[in-house]
Amino acid sequence: QVQLVESGGGLVQAGGSLRLSCAASGISFGIIAMGWYRQAPGKQRELVATITDGGSTKYADSAKGRFTVSRDNAKNTVYLQMNSLKPEDTARYSCILVRGAMNYWGAGTLVTVSA
Repeated sequence: QVQLVESGGGLVQAGGSLRLSCAASGISFGIIAMGWYRQAPGKQRELVATITDGGSTKYADSAKGRFTVSRDNAKNTVYLQMNSLKPEDTARYSCILVRGAMNYWGAGTLVTVSA
């Protein structure tokens, strides 16, 4: 059974940094991509960043230049380095793993950015 466990969220002041991690277990091959989505209160879930097995990345416009997604394939772990955080980055950040036609989700980690 595939499980995703996120960590690294918390409270940070505007301008600060956080590094999120997401470790996948129960899977050893066939991962197409991993990445991050976020959902702020009262808003729809939105893409933050993804990275393929080959290392190709995709970012939301709001994340470009501030966030960096990376991946350790040997550990089945994806990271999200978030710099220059803004109050509007406050959300629950959830990890996604794509394998074949299946998407797997983590429970998420809360990021709160104070002004």
